[in-house]
Amino acid sequence: MHMADALVAPAVAGTMYLCSTAAAGISIKKVKLENEPKKIPVMGVMGAFVFAAQMVNFTIPGTGSSGHLCGGMMMAALLGPWAGFLAMIGVLLIQCLLFADGGILALGCNIWNMAFYGCFVGGLLIWKTIMRGKASRARITAASILGCVATLQLGAFSVVLETSASGITELPFAAFLGFMQPIHLAIGLVEGLITAAVLCFVYEARPELLWGVGGQTQEKKGKFSYKKTLIVLAAAAFLTGGGLSLMASSSPDGLEWSIERVTGSEQLEAQEGVYGAAASVQEKTAVLPDYSFRAAETAAGTSFSGIAGGAAVAAVCFGVCELLRFFRKKKA
Repeated sequence: MHMADALVAPAVAGTMYLCSTAAAGISIKKVKLENEPKKIPVMGVMGAFVFAAQMVNFTIPGTGSSGHLCGGMMMAALLGPWAGFLAMIGVLLIQCLLFADGGILALGCNIWNMAFYGCFVGGLLIWKTIMRGKASRARITAASILGCVATLQLGAFSVVLETSASGITELPFAAFLGFMQPIHLAIGLVEGLITAAVLCFVYEARPELLWGVGGQTQEKKGKFSYKKTLIVLAAAAFLTGGGLSLMASSSPDGLEWSIERVTGSEQLEAQEGVYGAAASVQEKTAVLPDYSFRAAETAAGTSFSGIAGGAAVAAVCFGVCELLRFFRKKKA
């Protein structure tokens, strides 16, 4: 669901940057008040995992489309909505700058559509509400599916609103909406199942890592140690980015598919001016455009992108955590 710059007008892009920045500012304040050092490695590992998982597009049968994990719901269930939101910003920022996945102008929109809803609607509202009762695999599965479906529907609807507010006449509101919502309903169902599988593993391995469960996990003994659980998740991120990414579907994702159904083309052409300036900046920062080497599109380039990108996201997450700890100590 990564939007390209051509889909948003500068005024809409600026507005969504302000909204996303406000949410990030509140999240930073909330995270600074927390004193949970065990979250730091989880944040880095899960940031790398979500980055890698987003590279693996899965086919939506009978549509000619594909989808990929967004990850906001999963992040919030493990880190809480505020730390999860900051980790998701790290994922989307690395994708945009290093891999040219999503436009620079549209980054504020992408953060809002893919991270805000997943973390604050899926995590803070749906996950927390369902987890108030006794935690169980059934509750985790229900919360994951309901949260992912709801948040992808909201994200898809926001894309349509943003293009409509931008005056993109090639994408009439009703027609675009008619394709975006059903295809992202299917994608949301698949993401919900993937999210449920990961969170159920954590529940069995180290249940206290789940956010919002609290003292419910004291009676349940985890099968793995904290360290082993992180190693398994890190290994999953490595294998997903370095191996499973090679098996990604080549079909257009839900957004590209919807645009193609309405306009006949998967992408719209951007104008010059601010769009050209943003494209010029992104061309310089994107050392691995489209998750491949500049010289040639090879399997090695894809694998390298998956591993290097995951490492970059983990480094950003660790760096942000260390900065927040530094300022918290300085204030104290």
